[in-house]
Amino acid sequence: MAIVRWEPSRELASMEVDRLNRMFNDFYGEAFGRGWMPAVDIFENDEHEVVLKAELPDMKREDINLTFENGVLTLKGERKFEDEKRRDSYHRIERQYGAFSRSFTLPNTVDAGRISASYRDGVLTIRLPQREEAKPKQITVGE
Repeated sequence: MAIVRWEPSRELASMEVDRLNRMFNDFYGEAFGRGWMPAVDIFENDEHEVVLKAELPDMKREDINLTFENGVLTLKGERKFEDEKRRDSYHRIERQYGAFSRSFTLPNTVDAGRISASYRDGVLTIRLPQREEAKPKQITVGE
């Protein structure tokens, strides 16, 4: 464990920046904020596929756009605030709404022709199978 010198001025400056960000977001909305970005897990399964799982709660399939071009997978969409007319009656709105875009650079071993996606229970699952020549092969040793 490293020993770190406590610098109160750095912590105060950090708190002030956070306060200013909240103030601008409250006044101008998310136009000056970072917007929202869905959480994504990326892993490789036993079938040698790269799998992306993105959390997209309360979204419809038609509001999700997925493209693959030049080795880059781009996920775009928009989560709309459904009850705009009653927005003033809310006490607190913590979930973020609006457009988002995430891009992922994929290895050249991905077989673009076999990419598949499914959407269930608010989770988008994208399967990116590897080309056959990129999969590991067992080599037998002869005498």
